[in-house]
Amino acid sequence: MSTFLQSRISIYHPGRILKLAILTFLLFAVQVASAAGQATLHIAAAADLAPVLPPILRDFEQKTGIHTLATFQASATLTSQIQNGAPFDIFLSADLSYPQTLINAHLTRESSPVLYARGTLVLWCLKASPLAPPSLASLTSPRLQRLAIANPERAPYGRAAIAVLDQLKLHDAIKSKLVIAINISQTAEFAESGNADAGFLSLTSALTPQLQGNGSYYIVPRNLYSPIEQGAVILTSSQQLEAAQQLLDFLLSPPIQKRLEAAGLSSVLPAPARDNKQ
Repeated sequence: MSTFLQSRISIYHPGRILKLAILTFLLFAVQVASAAGQATLHIAAAADLAPVLPPILRDFEQKTGIHTLATFQASATLTSQIQNGAPFDIFLSADLSYPQTLINAHLTRESSPVLYARGTLVLWCLKASPLAPPSLASLTSPRLQRLAIANPERAPYGRAAIAVLDQLKLHDAIKSKLVIAINISQTAEFAESGNADAGFLSLTSALTPQLQGNGSYYIVPRNLYSPIEQGAVILTSSQQLEAAQQLLDFLLSPPIQKRLEAAGLSSVLPAPARDNKQ
């Protein structure tokens, strides 16, 4: 057999064909994984959404095939990160002012924030606390030595807590007792761990199984603080503009608005629309 013919047979040896097929498959798998990574929708989400958003995002992913990755922090922190170039696609804030800041900086598609929910402030304490069940009277109790609130300079629920104390003319008397958390999630941690005797939390936090099991809450009258209107914006730097819009539409759909209500947020849809099963 000639050397030329032997080389031709070697080229088409079944073992080499198998190796070539495996290599081709691996290259294809890497390309698919890369494409999947590029399709990930990055969400900057206010901390009060941490107990609420994950199951909704799982349903969104199952329905659309769009993979999501959410980062939960104080709205002010997320705003600063976006201003500094953090690669988020959509921002779900706990108020309207932080999205408006990004709008003013020409970093969003929208000319005004899209209202997707309203928050509710509660006063929470452990069931074993001498303050239980909590009420506004708890704020003047001598047993209240430490009161947890989110940083009012960076967290909308913290601002709401300060507004309540101002309305009740208790701020000066209580300010030395305040334990300042970086966001509403840490506020809940302070109250539940006993590092604070009580805390002003979001209703979304108070309704989690853990906090419901360990404590009790009092819904603060809404006339004591400005509405906690939560707004969203899609960022112009996003490479997933269509996916971001799909998520926003999903959040505003009647079934999801009803789920947000059940989890402690108020719907932004009129009652007939919320009742529409669609």
